[in-house]
Amino acid sequence: MAKPLAPAAPPSSDAPTLRLEDLRKSYGVGTAHPTEVLHGIDLVLQRGEFAALIGPSGSGKSTLLNLIGLLDKPSSGKLFLKGQEAENLPDKALTRLRGDAIGFVFQFHNLLPAFTAIENVMLPLMSAQGRVTQAMRERAEDLIDKVGLKPWGHQLSNDLSGGQQQRVAIARALVMQPALVLADEPTGNLDTQSADNIFDLLRSVSETSHTSFLIVTHDPRLAKRCDRIIELVDGRIDSDRPNVQSPCITNGKC
Repeated sequence: MAKPLAPAAPPSSDAPTLRLEDLRKSYGVGTAHPTEVLHGIDLVLQRGEFAALIGPSGSGKSTLLNLIGLLDKPSSGKLFLKGQEAENLPDKALTRLRGDAIGFVFQFHNLLPAFTAIENVMLPLMSAQGRVTQAMRERAEDLIDKVGLKPWGHQLSNDLSGGQQQRVAIARALVMQPALVLADEPTGNLDTQSADNIFDLLRSVSETSHTSFLIVTHDPRLAKRCDRIIELVDGRIDSDRPNVQSPCITNGKC
């Protein structure tokens, strides 16, 4: 059994995983014609919520995801992760918070081809600790097992199928035990069966670890399997509703 690593600080019992207050983002600030692309976003994600973020191209989904992921800074407003206000942190503290609190899964998995599946999963830990430890390797092996890839853990990532590579990317996103996982079109490159399998895996992780998920998708079929659907239109939240078709809500297990 894998030896536990020191986990990231758990979400405060009285604070949501994510809270946005009047979050705005403008480009061209200081020029004659700045452009505001996000117009006062208010949003709360509680621990363990499994939510879809939908909207047409150009609605601001990627910009919002970059702000939530602490990859960019808002022009104004407040962003809290696990109760900690993030936007005014110095760069070093911001990097630490991002690494501890957020996991990322992208459409393009961005695995290193010269590394094995297990080594790719270890990368965030290696970056945080600056060295390789046995506990680190065992945690990566444990996650590879949990995403169903134990027989392929020592294969180079390029030798895996697209669905297998995405499972490695999911394991990598979970290795720091984040409170929030941001998934940007995580099934966009997969066939229908592989997409369903990946989606089922994400749901299982959310239910067993109480990790919050915010999933950007253009696939209405997958969005309908989330518990909450947030629709962004022209840089504003147009609707934010529980999904009555969600298995979670239908079965009363939320």
